Amino acid sequence: MVKDPSLSDITLFDRFAREYDHWFVENSFAYLSEVEAIRRFIPDTGLGVEIGAGTGRFSTPFGIKIGIEPAKGMARIAQSRGLHMIRALAEDLPFKDESIDYILMVTVICFLTDLPAAMKEIRRILKPGGRLIIGFIDRESRLGRNYESMKDSSRFYKWATFYSVSQVMDVLTAVGFSDFQVCQTIFTNPGDLVRCDPVREGHNEGGFVVVMGTRQ
Repeated sequence: MVKDPSLSDITLFDRFAREYDHWFVENSFAYLSEVEAIRRFIPDTGLGVEIGAGTGRFSTPFGIKIGIEPAKGMARIAQSRGLHMIRALAEDLPFKDESIDYILMVTVICFLTDLPAAMKEIRRILKPGGRLIIGFIDRESRLGRNYESMKDSSRFYKWATFYSVSQVMDVLTAVGFSDFQVCQTIFTNPGDLVRCDPVREGHNEGGFVVVMGTRQ
């Protein structure tokens, strides 16, 4: 989930895991909007794994039972929510080739050291026809631009790399994904929401975007 396991990023998520998790309580309408966007692409059946599962906030709504997370503090909270947590990195996953039906990643790619390497590794473990579902902050949206401008003052996003949808799809295409579908939500500042934002097709307007690609 982070740039380098030897650096301070994992320590940061260990130390402030509960603060990170509390964001979803304080911004519950934003969180629920994100869940509904992701729900569009979660298969009805099959073995799913969340990579960068954090505190388990996005695994539990969909019944995903296996999570990958290098930060111990985050993993402990996820375990308390019933997940089987494995400490590993997206670039080196402890699964056999073509053994997983779908992979979920939410607000993870901005912390990866090597996005193409992680996507290649994910393709390795997905079955042919398996789905990769990525939720992330769209840097081309208004919210994405705000996050980018405030990175230096952010505890969690200071070293993040925000991506556009086209950048992510280019990487996925290069490593063997296709048949993309995209939706978006969070059209309002998360702290100002008084109800869930809608989920719409497309991108560049909603701050949170979900890209689903199929493993060839």
